[in-house]
Amino acid sequence: MMARVGGWFFMVLVFGGLAWGLLSLPEEPPGLAPAAHEALPRSGVSNPVTAVLLNYRAYDTLLEVAVLVLAIVAVWSLRARPATAFAAPASPMLGALLRLLLPLVVLAGGYLLWIGAFAPGGAFQGGALLGGAIVLLLLGGMLNHRVLLRTAWLKAGLVVGLTVFIAVGLGTMLAGRSLLEYPETLAGTLILVIEAAALVSIGLTLGALFFGGRPEPDPDTPKGSSRA
Repeated sequence: MMARVGGWFFMVLVFGGLAWGLLSLPEEPPGLAPAAHEALPRSGVSNPVTAVLLNYRAYDTLLEVAVLVLAIVAVWSLRARPATAFAAPASPMLGALLRLLLPLVVLAGGYLLWIGAFAPGGAFQGGALLGGAIVLLLLGGMLNHRVLLRTAWLKAGLVVGLTVFIAVGLGTMLAGRSLLEYPETLAGTLILVIEAAALVSIGLTLGALFFGGRPEPDPDTPKGSSRA
């Protein structure tokens, strides 16, 4: 009985604290939006969201890209899957549909990358489309398993986003600036380079996560042809 009363008292206390905090908020809470918009012309982009993610707080996005790399490392450390796990041939209808849709998906991903400097979009949205294209290729049995066996290229693509991000950050520090503090004249170019590399890594990471394990040669594949 005492435990139940104590539980109710704790719930009322928590609810009262949350209600007090909500009611004590100012009607117009202060924020950094005015300062962010004021610095927008010097950020290299005209989209405030991209400016925040890739300029004002670019180190947050750097850590997000690093988390994706850690995720694929964790998945690959758990198990391996034969590279022919999705080798079933696609039906004629599915194959025809994928041949029509996949170029459009890749084109849309590139468009989202480019438009991110001016409007909603960017590397994560474009990378999601690229990852979806890889998933469709896997489900349709249209992704040659030898592509997955070329692990050197696959690993390079998975880490290229993080590598370029770190390289740009180190470059700004060597130039006497803070981490990822871009020169105003190069900010737009550096952001585009970072996002292009991140798009490749994000798309490959999502596709590799869907594959569900470290790509390993099929047992019937000769060892001499299992690696590029």
